[in-house]
Amino acid sequence: MNIGEVADRAGMPAKTIRYYEEIGLITPARDTNGYRAFRERDMHKLIFLGRARALGFTIEDCRNLLALWEDQDRASSDVKVIAKEHLAKVEAKISDLKAMRDTLRGLVRSCAGDNRPDCPILAGLAGQGGDRRSG
Repeated sequence: MNIGEVADRAGMPAKTIRYYEEIGLITPARDTNGYRAFRERDMHKLIFLGRARALGFTIEDCRNLLALWEDQDRASSDVKVIAKEHLAKVEAKISDLKAMRDTLRGLVRSCAGDNRPDCPILAGLAGQGGDRRSG
């Protein structure tokens, strides 16, 4: 398969595939004309990488997961460690996002949204209790 075909089948842009090749995540064969010749195995790796990235795994996590996927003697506990660490990061982000939402919700509720110049949102962003404009 050429890069366009594998891009369509893997559901990712050719630019991403070239990047993954550049950083060593995939290594397609080359035809005699120098063009990339992707095998089924390359496509499966790309699908794997696409799913892992969609779940938010870092490139380094993807590199480690891909190595474990290819290692038939792997221990599933090694895979679980990576996934658990990532899950902890995702849960921390969710907690942070909820705190951000609550803060923003409070700021929006406190703003009258009228023609007056005082704005609790701007005051809150400035770390002030009221709308103080000091220079």
